[in-house]
Amino acid sequence: MSAINLLLLCGGGSDEHDISLLSAKYFESSLANSPQFQVHKLILDAEGQYKTDDGHCCELTNAGAIRFADGREQILDYVIPCIHGYPGETGDIQSYLELVKLPYFGCNAEASANCFNKITAKMWFDLLDIPNTPFIFLDENSQASVEKATQALSQWGSIFVKAASQGSSVGCYKVDAVEDIETVLQQAFSYSPYVVVEKTILARELEVAVYEYEGEIIATKPGEIVCPSNTFYTFDEKYAADSHAETHVEAPNLDAVISDKIRQYAIKVFKGMKLRHLSRIDFFLTDNNEILLNEINTFPGLTPISMFPKMLTHHGHEFNKFLETSILKQLS
Repeated sequence: MSAINLLLLCGGGSDEHDISLLSAKYFESSLANSPQFQVHKLILDAEGQYKTDDGHCCELTNAGAIRFADGREQILDYVIPCIHGYPGETGDIQSYLELVKLPYFGCNAEASANCFNKITAKMWFDLLDIPNTPFIFLDENSQASVEKATQALSQWGSIFVKAASQGSSVGCYKVDAVEDIETVLQQAFSYSPYVVVEKTILARELEVAVYEYEGEIIATKPGEIVCPSNTFYTFDEKYAADSHAETHVEAPNLDAVISDKIRQYAIKVFKGMKLRHLSRIDFFLTDNNEILLNEINTFPGLTPISMFPKMLTHHGHEFNKFLETSILKQLS
């Protein structure tokens, strides 16, 4: 059997570009001992240019091949679009790969777009009868929007203002004072044409790794993020070497009935939104044991400190075997 030419596509040029490069290294190491794959790697930069690891420009053609500067071409069999944020988790890359008939790893274009947009995702959560955080949405940076956000702050006491179509911690701001609203809205709208205003939930932050394995959808026991008092899990806290957040691959002192309910919700939304291969699904658990779905990451981080691979391993599966079997099943 000839080797499968697999493209590892990473970068993307967004705020999460460097994290995508770290995740790509995890994929490279996971595939290193799988001789059936011939791995090729391209980095997509902020200008939309594909480059090799050594900085040489090339093209990804509509014939499903890499065309190098010297005219050589490498036909591809499969793609791992390891891009966090735009244009990976937004569904843009997936749409292109579908157009050129290249099979790829991860959620399809529609599921990616539905999960990435926080407003669309919340509509899906409601339709699937999965409880989630109370919210309003704003479609323009105007005085009317400032007034709506002010009313929400008055009603809820504290709010989160989030750019609707950005990564989980990009363009996200906690607001406790009315005088901060106008500035924060301006910042959030600089990231996205739509903004979500959510009620601040004082709760445990729980994460579930959900993935397909040998024909079954697996939901791990919830892990937990513990942030310093009165803070939230920002982009910097997620990836900084000096992060003060604590992570537990299995949430301590979590009631078994609550754990099972969270896992049931995770599988329900994975199935209902037609996710594929992998996701990390995040929940809040309040002091009175109210479970609220927070968000879905359709291509979770795979850095050395990321929760998804740790939870998968803790559940008893090896990431490299999960990846290998997922690809081979899709190509069979």
